[in-house]
Amino acid sequence: MEENQLMESGVSELNSNAFFIDPVRILNHSYTRFRVSPSTYYSRFFDSLNSAQSPKASEDSRKGKRKRKKKIQSLNEREQIADRRHQEVKPFLLKAHEALLEATDLLKVLRNLRNDVCSVGECKELSQESSELSFMELGGVWQAPLCEIVLNYQQDDKTLQNGGFPLAQSIEQKVTPAFNNLVANEGSYDIEAELFNHKYIIPKRSCFYMSDMQQIDSLIPAGSDCGFNLIVIDPPWENGSARQKVRYPTLPNRYFLSLPVKQLCHTSGALVALWVTNREKLRDFVENDLFPKWGVTYAASFYWLKVSCLSTTLRLSLSYLLSERGDG
Repeated sequence: MEENQLMESGVSELNSNAFFIDPVRILNHSYTRFRVSPSTYYSRFFDSLNSAQSPKASEDSRKGKRKRKKKIQSLNEREQIADRRHQEVKPFLLKAHEALLEATDLLKVLRNLRNDVCSVGECKELSQESSELSFMELGGVWQAPLCEIVLNYQQDDKTLQNGGFPLAQSIEQKVTPAFNNLVANEGSYDIEAELFNHKYIIPKRSCFYMSDMQQIDSLIPAGSDCGFNLIVIDPPWENGSARQKVRYPTLPNRYFLSLPVKQLCHTSGALVALWVTNREKLRDFVENDLFPKWGVTYAASFYWLKVSCLSTTLRLSLSYLLSERGDG
């Protein structure tokens, strides 16, 4: 049952409160001409050889890093709130992990995610160079307004045929600014886009807008009856780990108070999903300062659990708060 659900939709229900998600299958459901290669997407994860060696490696690592026992100190008020929150959610997370371990059919699929293959010609492999192209850096230079992206539309209705066999296929190109501009694919098929000799796939009936956050007002709809019904926000929160590893620049929490979320929401109502870390100080800021400023009310919390291919490692990575805005 779990295996069938995963194959059909990319989502498998573990219990009433937990789901397993395979992002590759979800992405491929939205594509018409291309397929994402699991072996490329999961190149850093679900490696059976590394997984077989990981338990011993982690054990050796623990032996070599014996930490001194810390003296137990009393928790302050904020730490007590965080502890109560963790104790409340802990049973649900453990039940989700237990349900995953009991889903034997799903585990068989999970161990072979990297080996799942597409039909020849379907998969669009992502090169290493593509993954290293930093749009954040490109958009931050003075030449950014001059950068152009080429959209390649395949015109099926213009295909020339001879006895039922295609002789040629017409490709229509459109050149448009890559930054501070709404790049849209309004057609019914995927299209291939080119930027600095790198190729990307834009799904059917989708669009994106790459810009500095100072330009976000450009997305505010002109009409009062327009707007977004779903807004997903993943802010670069201040994070000591991110700064130490120089993964990406962060912004002060107060910066996000200026985001025009209220103006971006549809007048009939909207859901706003906000990714947060597990720091209680951040949760307090979001619930007591940020949400009121945005004009949204808290609705629910979702937790993202990362597991290894053997499902023996479980780590709470991030959670996001689901809020809502609407007159009703």
